[in-house]
Amino acid sequence: MRDIVRQIAVVLSTIAVIVVNGLANALPLNGQGTGEISDRFQVFFVPAGYVFAIWGLIYLALAAYTIYQALPAQRANPRLREIGWLYVFSCAANIVWLFLWHYEFFVGTLIAMGLLLVLLILIYLFLGTGRTAASPAETWLVRVPFSIYLGWITVATVANATDLLDYLGWGGWGITPEWWAVIMLVVATLITTLMSLTRADWAYALVIVWAFIGIAVKQSSTPLVAIVAGFLAGFVLGILLLGLARSRPGAEAAWAPSAPEIGVRDRW
Repeated sequence: MRDIVRQIAVVLSTIAVIVVNGLANALPLNGQGTGEISDRFQVFFVPAGYVFAIWGLIYLALAAYTIYQALPAQRANPRLREIGWLYVFSCAANIVWLFLWHYEFFVGTLIAMGLLLVLLILIYLFLGTGRTAASPAETWLVRVPFSIYLGWITVATVANATDLLDYLGWGGWGITPEWWAVIMLVVATLITTLMSLTRADWAYALVIVWAFIGIAVKQSSTPLVAIVAGFLAGFVLGILLLGLARSRPGAEAAWAPSAPEIGVRDRW
């Protein structure tokens, strides 16, 4: 019975998050669109408008996960059991963020976004992406959707933080906004490099590449940010290909140091 309740909760949560996100701009909430509020901030870690179309892919992917986990055959799937309620809470965090953003409680938005990021990281770890084997169906309908979602929320969290600092009038310790954007791009690149080399997660990395290219397009009038964003997009893509090469059967032995085998890797 508890499994059925969890499955139903996941279905209702997905419906709620998609409907609320749609209404946020269709109504819109508080008389202003999500992007309209974002455009007020004078920051450089912001991609071109077309990049936000990725939300359509994210919601489609989450719908696929929702349908898959609701199947009777998946009711006792241990990985889906572990992530089900985490996902429900993540949907709640997503919805809370929207209301806080539209009603301009910007400090609260970073808290909600940070909670969403933490929940998605926990889901990612429980799924064992890049660490354990999974069926093709589970890979495409569960792991890939959450890799895409986590990749985008990684970028969104950095953007949310820069928006909040601009709102608070932070001086940047004497560092110009352009250079702060570069620093944030480098930090995001380091995180993605780690993901690519340790987990060969192409879905996560491609989302970062998508965002970086969008930043380069949006900030084309600011050469420093545009050039660095474009270069790092190419760098991330190269590191991804290296990670995929390392993950091929038989490739790991060529990379690993000579040492006694310590056993099968766990999902963490």
